[in-house]
Amino acid sequence: MKKIFFISLLSLITLNSFAQSPAKAKKILDEVSAKVASYNNISLSFDYILDNEAENIHQETNGKVNLKGEKYHLTLMGTERIYDGKLIYTIAHEDEEIVIVAGNSEDESEFTPSKILTFYQKGYTYGWDELKTIGGKKIQFIKLIPISSSDDNKSILLGIDSKSKNIYQVVYSNKNTSKTTFRIRSFKTNTKLPASEFSFDEAKYVAKDYMITRL
Repeated sequence: MKKIFFISLLSLITLNSFAQSPAKAKKILDEVSAKVASYNNISLSFDYILDNEAENIHQETNGKVNLKGEKYHLTLMGTERIYDGKLIYTIAHEDEEIVIVAGNSEDESEFTPSKILTFYQKGYTYGWDELKTIGGKKIQFIKLIPISSSDDNKSILLGIDSKSKNIYQVVYSNKNTSKTTFRIRSFKTNTKLPASEFSFDEAKYVAKDYMITRL
């Protein structure tokens, strides 16, 4: 009888913890969202890591991005991408080519620099995951599962600094067995950015003979 009682009690505790998981996850995500919304601008430097064991691929590089509302200026792998609120400018320096498209031409579900700290706000179910100590920081992971079956990602792990409530790491597990990691190296807010940070100087690149294509 005691054995049955303890098994029933354990089951109840387990079910109760599972039921609380989404609520706990939502609470910390709401705290992160509030922090992000409170900043006038954000400057990030990050590591970009791509792994695919099946294809024996491991690539690491780093990048940086400045964000202000929906506007952004990203530098990654020799390419700059600027969104001024209306148009997106992709500048491939190695090829000396520039492609300009309307900002609303992006797929709503596409991961873009302006969503790097807010992408989780819709389109996912979520639950509490591991708490890890990384570089002396307590990082709480939230597991996100895409609601849409057409999403390329099987799951996403969002690592949040328990003390600062800032995002520390995002790990995408793709359905094709690849894994992409964004790990934030520095996180600065409300910095003084030049007025030209989110604008495109076409004359500068015309003078350099870059090929410019408008789509």
